[in-house]
Order: sequence, then structure tokens, then C-alpha cells
Amino acid sequence: MMHYKKAGHLSWFFFEKGLRKMKTKLFHSENLEEASHYLKAGELVAFPTETVYGLGAIASDDAAVKKVYQVKGRPSDNPLIVHVASDDIASYVAEVSPMAKKLMRAYWPGPLTLIFNVKPDIFAPSVTGNQTTVALRMPDQPMTLQLIKEAGFPLVGPSANTSGKPSPTKPEHVLHDLEGKIVGVVDGGETNIGVESTVLDLTDSRGPIILRPGAITREQIQIVIDQKVWMNHEVSQKNQEGAPKAPGMKYIHYSPEQPVVLIKSDWQGKIKELLQKNKRIGILASDEKIAELTEKSELSVYSLGSIKEPMLASKKLYAGLRYFDGQDVDIILAEVYPKEGIGIAVMNRLEKAATTIYPE
Repeated sequence: MMHYKKAGHLSWFFFEKGLRKMKTKLFHSENLEEASHYLKAGELVAFPTETVYGLGAIASDDAAVKKVYQVKGRPSDNPLIVHVASDDIASYVAEVSPMAKKLMRAYWPGPLTLIFNVKPDIFAPSVTGNQTTVALRMPDQPMTLQLIKEAGFPLVGPSANTSGKPSPTKPEHVLHDLEGKIVGVVDGGETNIGVESTVLDLTDSRGPIILRPGAITREQIQIVIDQKVWMNHEVSQKNQEGAPKAPGMKYIHYSPEQPVVLIKSDWQGKIKELLQKNKRIGILASDEKIAELTEKSELSVYSLGSIKEPMLASKKLYAGLRYFDGQDVDIILAEVYPKEGIGIAVMNRLEKAATTIYPE
């Protein structure tokens, strides 16, 4: 094995069998400047937001952005969200409409991503998938806002995980997937919301469209802008088979190692059937549902909290899906949540993670 030290004494790299490996370190508030130096040098640093951890690169550095796709194993036509440190975005987008200004005043910083028509030659082509639009958001995480300022330019920040797997909500989740592949992780502890931001398209002639549900609901957006907001499934998408405008629209996401079955009813019947086949079962459900299951001593369980607290289910969902990767189970049975408020986002992620629904 040979060693290579990068110019500027920023990091040690290790080459083995043609693959670059590096020591991944944790950054904290006192050494954010060091993390920003790595970013400026074209390296990748994961950072916390209030939703999930993002995999950061300078959004104008095409080589660094391409590295994000490579490290994650992410399809190159799946666009990236750009994270900004303020609502002063006029230099990045073609127009900041009155509607956009209202939404930024109401929900930035926060879990709302807005899609704008992009100005040419500002961001790396690989950020937008060579489309004419860009997705921007201002995260509600002080360390990350400071990191963006230190870096001197907005950062891309797709979830800091292997593509298709549950998103990371803790630093250890990032390290599980990406240790040795990226320079470092800014340690912000566990994230507060746990599912990715709401993505709202402001560039469609039919009106604002939610392309991905999140913590900011349609009802909340409509109150601010005083007009109809569409959900993606309610309007026809002419380019459904082409490049998606936002993350989470086209590809399989959020899947653990085991198959996930969404249970609408008859939990006892499904559990009995699986136990008779000598299947080892994991249960991802509310406190109330777990308490109902008389065979729970034979099951591996992960609670999402009370069914009355959907925000807690949102926060714990990805940690729960990841939990079973470390358990001796063959299949995960997951509870169906009401599609109300943030429950819409929870079910969006569970439906994408699920193999089947029972009963069909």
C-alpha cells in the first residue's frame, strides 16, 4: 500500500487495489473552518440539517459534485438540492417571484426546498442534471449555515448514505455507509425531523406542485401563498420517464437489507403465517401496535413512538429501518400511518421502501 499526501497538508489518502480510501474524521463547531478547507479543495464533507445528513460539495465544482454521485452510487440524472446560507438567492436564479419571497419568509430556514429556473453557468452542470431548473433550500441548522458561509459558496447536499438505502439521521449512520470514502462528517447529533424536505416546484405553468412531501404540508403552503397547491400524483407529468426534477421521484429509495411489508390489517394473521414458515420477523410500528401483538416475545421490535405523535415517527423512521440491518431478521412488517400532515411524508417514504402491501 502506498501513501499520498495531498498538497496543502489537508488529508492523507490511501491507495489500495486502485481504490482511494481516506480517514474519515468528525468535525465540530470549533473546527468548521477546517471542514470548509476540505470542501474548497474539492473534497466531500457530510453535514447535519434538521431533516437528514447531507453529503456536501461546493456546488460550482463539477468534479467534486460528480464525486458525490460516485460515492453514493447515485444515478447521474437525479438532480441535487443546493443548500444556501441566506435567502439572498437572486444571483443564482432567473427570477425570485413574489410567491417565492413569501415562502422563504415563512419557511426559511426550514425543511422547504423550492425549484427555480436557474441562471446559466452558476452551478456545475451535474448539479441540475443538465436541466434548466435548480432546487434550493436554506437548512435550519446553525453549524451547517456557518459551514456554507465558511466555504464561500452554496453546497449540494443529497442524503449522506449509499443511494437507495435509508437516509442518515445520525453521524454514525453516515459513517456506516461512507467511512473511508469521504473526508469527514460535521457532528450535529440526531436530526430533529428525520425525513427529507418538502420539494415545491415553482416553475410549472399549471401552478406550484409538491414533488416530494415533507414536514411542510400542502395546507401550510396554501395558507402562505393563498392559492391552490398540487401534489405530484394529481397532475400529469410529461417527462415521467425522463430526468426527474427533484430527488426521490424516480428511483427506489429508503430500503433496508430485508424486504419491508406494509400491514394495513390482520397483523396477527400475517405474523402467524410467517412464524409457521420459520421467518424471523422485525416489527416497525407505534407503541400502541406493538402492545397489541401477543407474540412480541418472538419478534424483533422497533417503536416509532405513539401513533398520536406522527412527528416522532418521522424522526425515528430511518433509524428504525437501519436498526433491522443489525438484527437477525428475515422480513420487516411496518405499520401504515394516516396520510395526514407529516404522516403523508412518512407514508411516502415507507411506500418507497416497501416490497409489498398486506393484504393486497
